[in-house]
Amino acid sequence: MGMALAYRLTESGNTVDVFEREEQLGGLATHHDFGGFFWDRFYHVILPSDRCLIRFINDIGLGDELRWRQTRTGFYVDGRMHSISNSIEFLRFPLLSLIDKFRLALTMIYSSRIDNWQRLEKLPVDEWLRKVSGRRTYEKMWRPLLLAKLGDNYRRVSAVFIWSYIKRLFSARDSSASKEQLGHVTGGYKQVFEVLRQRIEDSAGSVQCGVSVESIRGGRDGGIDVRVAGEEGLRHYDKVVCTSPVPVLRQLADERLLTVKEGNGDVEYLGVVCVVLVTKKPVVPFYVVNIADDTIPFTGVIGMSSVVDPAFTDGRYLTYLPKYVISTDGWLKKSDEAIRGLFLDGLRRMLPDFDESVIERVVVNRAFRVQPLQVIDFSEIVPTVETRHSDFFALNTAQFLNATLNNNEVVRSVDEFLDNHRADFGGGSGA
Repeated sequence: MGMALAYRLTESGNTVDVFEREEQLGGLATHHDFGGFFWDRFYHVILPSDRCLIRFINDIGLGDELRWRQTRTGFYVDGRMHSISNSIEFLRFPLLSLIDKFRLALTMIYSSRIDNWQRLEKLPVDEWLRKVSGRRTYEKMWRPLLLAKLGDNYRRVSAVFIWSYIKRLFSARDSSASKEQLGHVTGGYKQVFEVLRQRIEDSAGSVQCGVSVESIRGGRDGGIDVRVAGEEGLRHYDKVVCTSPVPVLRQLADERLLTVKEGNGDVEYLGVVCVVLVTKKPVVPFYVVNIADDTIPFTGVIGMSSVVDPAFTDGRYLTYLPKYVISTDGWLKKSDEAIRGLFLDGLRRMLPDFDESVIERVVVNRAFRVQPLQVIDFSEIVPTVETRHSDFFALNTAQFLNATLNNNEVVRSVDEFLDNHRADFGGGSGA
């Protein structure tokens, strides 16, 4: 979000400094050295409907680096793998009757056309899915997937949680061909952030990694003063935008700069443990395998090489095995060795014929805060931030009340923010 905002500001003639506490840019979209090649630490794809993100990629000069591929979807249940990648395979899917499949298809279409998310926020996801899909479809498909994704926490989640996923992922399917199309930028998000950094620095700005901001306060004669770790004096800016999470924002910013209105409760976050396999052959022929089996420790199998040609990953295949848990769950504190053992054991049970000799590397990544848990009346729980200084602004992903956390939504929110504050950032010698 910070880098996208910084680039947009340079487009209007501003000079921008970016401070990133981590050593690498990107946050959840950062990269990893897999040995011989770099790729995203966590799995990311671009959908044909990601209009804001695609426009942004074109704007920074990487439009010609977009690659699209047809992908397939699998479903693992009762010890068997099923392909449901097109209409014919869906109709042949043995888990559901014809009526069940019809109701499931209607649920997808109906969800993709709902715009009034506020009504869904008051409905428990399990009750809503039973109503629109039917009891059998819910028990056979939705409930196992909710358990895999959220554990017992699914009982506290609103219908917005599943609606936001359906609405976005449904758009990945080409309705004319009934086939999924997914894309990526060559070089992954590493290349995106390298180009962004170069564009910002070409506009006389700077991007500094491994640098922490210690405090933000109003300047004596207007503008904003920023204290950067390791520097004696203060830096002065005409404007400052903080893209940190609300708890960090509250620590950094002087209380005279903003008002935080507490919500009706505490925001809980989903974290993720994500094991990445680097192999000489593909693990599955699908981009995603949805797992309806709570004995498997991970919540899905993401065959990234179904989207990314192995030519871009040194002839190797990438497979991601994620497990989503509440951010305080003990899974996030397990050792890498323990997680590798548990996940590989689960893979053996799921794919007994898989040849483990093709595995070259097993990498364990984790993130403690991926996205908020969208419980009932989530919008009333989220703290709201109002800035009280004309030169100080805040923008962060806590403001995503009715969408999944993805890079298209990040770019959309940045563009909307600048549209709303065009008079404040019209361009000039400093930002």
